[in-house]
Amino acid sequence: MRLMVWIGLGLIGVSVVGALLLLGVARALWSFIGAGLMLGATGYAVQGRPGMPGHPVRAFTRPIALDQDVIELRSDMFGRSADDTAYMTLADAATRAGDPQTAVRAMLRGVDDAPHSAALWTWLGMAYERHDGGVVSPAARFAFRQAIRLEPAHPGPPFFFGVALIQSGDFAAARPYWARALALSPKGVSYRPAIAERLAVLDEYLAMTKTSAASPP
Repeated sequence: MRLMVWIGLGLIGVSVVGALLLLGVARALWSFIGAGLMLGATGYAVQGRPGMPGHPVRAFTRPIALDQDVIELRSDMFGRSADDTAYMTLADAATRAGDPQTAVRAMLRGVDDAPHSAALWTWLGMAYERHDGGVVSPAARFAFRQAIRLEPAHPGPPFFFGVALIQSGDFAAARPYWARALALSPKGVSYRPAIAERLAVLDEYLAMTKTSAASPP
């Protein structure tokens, strides 16, 4: 088996030399390329396990869809501050790519740079909820509550806390946060109808499930 390994490595070396000639790589660079090949070959010869059966490689990422209406509401509620938006946009991109861990890291960097930003703390909570598989974990709850503490009169933190709870399936727990967000939204502001509509739909759902539970079998 070891003999076959060395034969294979020799064939790779010959192929590389041929490629260098065809590509016209300067001779002065050959020694660096050769050193890299020898280092790799030595490592494989020492640690390689060619007899191990192969297996298909699975991507560790799974794309996560983001509700564009929610993204637009975020901008309407918190504005489009260049600093805050940069972190949140990076987190959005990482989430869409199926990498919620990078999204959380981006938001942690954001709150580290701007610890008094309720917008960044709010979106850190959203990032944690997605990272934790749709569960509003203690870390997510801490982030949302920190955002509420920083700006208790702002409708954004309680609204998105409610969104996270809805996404986790805890509809009843989301209701007080959406009601609070609506109460804090000034009349005539662009996003108030969207909050009111969502709260009305949630109330209808909660009333329907309560009625179903109370009905005799």
